[in-house]
Amino acid sequence: MDRQKFEQRCAIKFCVKLGGSAAVTYEKLQRAYGEHSLSRAQVFRWHKSFLGCREQVENEPRAGRPSTSKTYDNVERVRFLLRSDRRWTLRMISSELNLNRFTVHQILTQDLDMRKVRQDGSKEPHD
Repeated sequence: MDRQKFEQRCAIKFCVKLGGSAAVTYEKLQRAYGEHSLSRAQVFRWHKSFLGCREQVENEPRAGRPSTSKTYDNVERVRFLLRSDRRWTLRMISSELNLNRFTVHQILTQDLDMRKVRQDGSKEPHD
């Protein structure tokens, strides 16, 4: 977590313990952190959660799909498709394997080291 956000959350918690309102807390954070302060909505949300007996200043763990679909199995699935027919496009692969186009692009360029070929026969350089 960003150090400034952590500090501001601690400050919000402190203001709640002292009985300050969310509006006053927001004004104090604005004076202390200027343009780097949390948004008004964030301050009010954290203020409300600390009023509700929350003690933890860190974010709660989030459930959901994994952050990436670039797994070993998916790399192998893309490799298999391309071995069967080199004419597959990025869009066709992503549709066939139900993967995000960005993920397929990463697999092609980073894992399978495939680059767009220029007219002079050379590959485009790595990023």
